[in-house]
Amino acid sequence: MKHIFKQGSHTSAPTLVLFHGTGGTEEDLLSIGDMISPTSSILSLRGNVLENGMPRFFRRLAEGVFDLEDLVVRTKEVYAFLDKAAEKYSIDRQNMVAVGYSNGANIAGSLLFHYEDAFKGAILHHPMVPLRDKELPDLTGIPVFIGAGRNDPICPAKESEDLVALLTGAGAVMHLHWENYGHQLSRTEIEAATEWFGKHFES
Repeated sequence: MKHIFKQGSHTSAPTLVLFHGTGGTEEDLLSIGDMISPTSSILSLRGNVLENGMPRFFRRLAEGVFDLEDLVVRTKEVYAFLDKAAEKYSIDRQNMVAVGYSNGANIAGSLLFHYEDAFKGAILHHPMVPLRDKELPDLTGIPVFIGAGRNDPICPAKESEDLVALLTGAGAVMHLHWENYGHQLSRTEIEAATEWFGKHFES
């Protein structure tokens, strides 16, 4: 996978794994990663799927309708890539925190839905429920921040609430933060995620 790795100044801080939104690249969330944890190493990925020339992490059939078969395949692909990247860059595989926006938050959410050891924690900006009717792994104690828009036209508020309920049921420690900026990623949302990260992780 196309990616950027940036070595952090604090080796025991979690490595932030960044997942962009539709049409983004591995450059998109670098400044946000720096805001959330300035001393962390950063591993920023580019999605392997193109939709009308726009990078994504998995295919969709329509707005809000995921190609579930492709989602499962791509989730496994990303998980395998993270294992390889940890080896290549001498990163602690058990000390990664996902930061995803929109499509990127959905692939990060899917990783949580499939693997109990995918991440030590996750910041999901405007995610949807990746898969329904799936038994989740044991996520006991894994902290997850969800940033959502009450007036988000792409990701309805109920999606965020359902995702919180499903992850809570699997044992994750959830924090749901509401904004009123539609599907936009606002500065106040990033600031809330930064404050949350500081409470849960050494940065």
